[in-house]
Amino acid sequence: MQVNMTKAIAGFSKLSKEEKINWIASTHFADADQAIETIRKYWNSDADLQKLHDEFIENTLTNFYLPLGVAPNFVINGKNHTIPMAIEESSVVAAASKSAKFWASRGGFKATVLNSEKIGQVHFIFQGDAVKLQDFFTQVKPKLFSQTESITKNMQKRGGGILDIELRDKTAELENYYQLHATFETKDSMGANFINSCLEQFAKTLKEEAQLFAAFSETEKNIQVVMSILSNYVPNCIVRAEVSCPVEDLKEEKNISQEEFAEKFVRAVKIAEIEPYRAVTHNKGIMNGIDAVVLATGNDFRAVEAGVHAYASRDGRYSSLSHAKVENGIFTFWMEIPLALGTIGGLTSLHPMAKMALEMLGKPSAHELMEIVAVAGLAQNFAALRSLTTTGIQQGHMKMHLMNILNQFQTTENERKQVLKHFEKHTASHSAVVDFIENLRK
Repeated sequence: MQVNMTKAIAGFSKLSKEEKINWIASTHFADADQAIETIRKYWNSDADLQKLHDEFIENTLTNFYLPLGVAPNFVINGKNHTIPMAIEESSVVAAASKSAKFWASRGGFKATVLNSEKIGQVHFIFQGDAVKLQDFFTQVKPKLFSQTESITKNMQKRGGGILDIELRDKTAELENYYQLHATFETKDSMGANFINSCLEQFAKTLKEEAQLFAAFSETEKNIQVVMSILSNYVPNCIVRAEVSCPVEDLKEEKNISQEEFAEKFVRAVKIAEIEPYRAVTHNKGIMNGIDAVVLATGNDFRAVEAGVHAYASRDGRYSSLSHAKVENGIFTFWMEIPLALGTIGGLTSLHPMAKMALEMLGKPSAHELMEIVAVAGLAQNFAALRSLTTTGIQQGHMKMHLMNILNQFQTTENERKQVLKHFEKHTASHSAVVDFIENLRK
């Protein structure tokens, strides 16, 4: 069949699911029947459950699976946890589990939420006297609170709500540009819809009240709201995670003393603090652990990623999120990281696997989930640095990656046994594994 990659279609969103699949298969695939078969294989046999997934987004064709694994034996603030992780990358779950086991016998992980403020902004253009605008804001600020009471009353009952609203003058950076910069506490919900609803009411009140402010000229009364939107940068929504023990208790590696291990580990972290090229990969390893738990619990990993990397650049240079030191014979490894998470609302209450993941974690509050997620990131980073400074990263990673290569080549059970036995004593690289399989088959 000739694949037509240029054919446009009108009204695609109005087609039935079957019609969408048929059009996609016939337009973009050489073997339309095979494409349809693959799409159908990933449907859930429970029609109601499949309908639930279909309605998460628009133009749904099928489900895209990620493995959901678990990392047991995490001791966090004295409590045992089994952490769910949704991720496709080899060795991430194994690394987290190894770190959990290592630190469980050394006091476990400590985690604390330092603060949990979230940010939203109304961005607007004001052409006029900044002093008059400040006077206007002082007068109208109580109304910004009172006119959002219908939105905030339920949140206030849970101990959250609007914490403060500031007027910020940004005209030095962009002509006539100002902000209403608001801080929020959203308790156990991530709070995006709550924050955005408040901001849109702020914008409406701002424009309406400007028309009534006698000191404004006609030009000044016409405030132009550009947009009203929450920020995923949350530098005041911070959780700290750490581990520590006497240096002599670090002994586990056969070919390196605990003193040398601690020295190399601290130096590796220092390099990530000063070298952005290393820091990006270093922090990516942290996010392997964080994203996997964020995704498993139905939270927004893209928002978390954006906020975390902005935080890593807050001093004007991209740097390591984690830190390490040895003082008075004590090794300490820690991280402070921004995490805006929720345990109610959105997919956390809708996706069956997200609900299961949260139950596995003991139905945590948002603050408790922040602590668990931060620990997963720190554990992942510890495992990576431990490998890098001792055996090298590839030894463990390639052994985990072996299964992907074996599946790619559809190896038989007998071939798998021979490959696994061979690479117990030989370095596993993709080309070496492929060569060995090909030689087996000759």
